[in-house]
Amino acid sequence: MTFRRDLYGPDHEAFRDTVRAFLAKEVAPHHQRWERNGVVDREVWYSAGRQGLLGPAVDQEYGGGGSDDFRYSAVLIEEFARAGASGLALSLHNDIVGPYLTRLATEEQKRRWLPGFVSGDIVTAIAMTEPGAGSDLQGIRTTATDRGDHYLLNGSKTFISNGILADLVVVVARTTPEGGSAGQSLLVVERGADGFERGRNLAKIGQQAQDTAELFFNDVRVPKENLLGEENRAFTYLMGNLAQERLAIAVGAAAATEEILDITTRYVKEREAFGRPLAKLQHVRFEIAEMATEAAVTRTFLDRCVTEHVAGRLDPVHASMAKWWATELQKRVADRCLQLHGGYGYMSEYRVARAFLDGRIQTIYGGTTEIMKEIIGRSLLG
Repeated sequence: MTFRRDLYGPDHEAFRDTVRAFLAKEVAPHHQRWERNGVVDREVWYSAGRQGLLGPAVDQEYGGGGSDDFRYSAVLIEEFARAGASGLALSLHNDIVGPYLTRLATEEQKRRWLPGFVSGDIVTAIAMTEPGAGSDLQGIRTTATDRGDHYLLNGSKTFISNGILADLVVVVARTTPEGGSAGQSLLVVERGADGFERGRNLAKIGQQAQDTAELFFNDVRVPKENLLGEENRAFTYLMGNLAQERLAIAVGAAAATEEILDITTRYVKEREAFGRPLAKLQHVRFEIAEMATEAAVTRTFLDRCVTEHVAGRLDPVHASMAKWWATELQKRVADRCLQLHGGYGYMSEYRVARAFLDGRIQTIYGGTTEIMKEIIGRSLLG
């Protein structure tokens, strides 16, 4: 229950109808099987491309939507969250990897990669996290040594979403040994490169259909033509894109919160205890009232953040506020809604159980809650 939303116009709502139809036809009937397999079907990426769900911000000359209006991405994120479709990582492809390609790629690189990015022929991933370096990107140890016409890439990455299916991986590597954060570059590694190996598809407690892998680079020859942007400027590029990444996570968290609250509200109206519906118990009414209020307040703030981002005004501090608050709310609401379902909430066939598990990662990836608070605190206290 929120105020009437003024964020979206008729074109955005028409796009929402397209996304919902795609989810109903191409995702919902298969998602349980994908969860068992630990990965989505490759064909669904082609289907997403045919429906215009890939690369909305990519220029039309490469087949994309030609619009940098983030609200189209927000619509897609919201609908995927409400459908519980955690396996198909379109937002990672569109909103996290996409900006690096559209903003940093040379004309030759755009012609080489963007048409496939839009059609679904190229699935993308970004490889930052390492076994010993998570939120602290300055701790990255993967190296790329200049060998004249190519770099020699060595190292490993972990927790890489789309890691199994990815055809193109943007790798953060150290190109200047003594440079700290100033000595990192972005290299694009393509499927089939000698020395590029994928480890196991990692077993997770949630988001079972989303392929998450370890990646290994052993003397991988990366041609200089696959350097993305300028050498030794990766950290600047990464920091510049984190606001959108964190906003995208927050948008999904808010939508997931609203959906599981709606499901639980219907459940307590129907489920009886002591001869009457749970909804008649004061404690249950208070629980629902508290969660509905928090969700409404969060939605208002998130819509403002999206508006600011579309206008080019969203700063890293407010993006961090949105990310930590919305994801912590999602985690808290999923837990309380599971409790209201009683024993049924613990059964994996119930949506609330899957929401509880799938949403747990939200406060971790894209920067942990603690990192978000540190960013905010430094901005206020120095």
